[in-house]
Amino acid sequence: MLTFVCYLNWTDQGAKAVKDAVKRYEATKTLIAGLGGRLVCCYVTTGQYDVVLVVEMPTGDAMTKLAVALTSRGNARTTTVRAFSPEEFGKLAAEAP
Repeated sequence: MLTFVCYLNWTDQGAKAVKDAVKRYEATKTLIAGLGGRLVCCYVTTGQYDVVLVVEMPTGDAMTKLAVALTSRGNARTTTVRAFSPEEFGKLAAEAP
């Protein structure tokens, strides 16, 4: 499984429907599972981003499908980054030319 951090910013539509945030969270968990992934954690945050998700997905393509699905619903815009454990990064760094 690959790990990703997905930062979400609510759109005007998402902010107006903030009381539905828990329902959207449950729908997101179902969507992630349907794509073969696992929601590691989710936080509503203050500052630059409204929500931070940490997800494990089987492939980068599955993560792209999740980001497109979340964005197309109109409630949030996403910024997604690939995350590496220190061990994974150490292995990659050691193999660098």
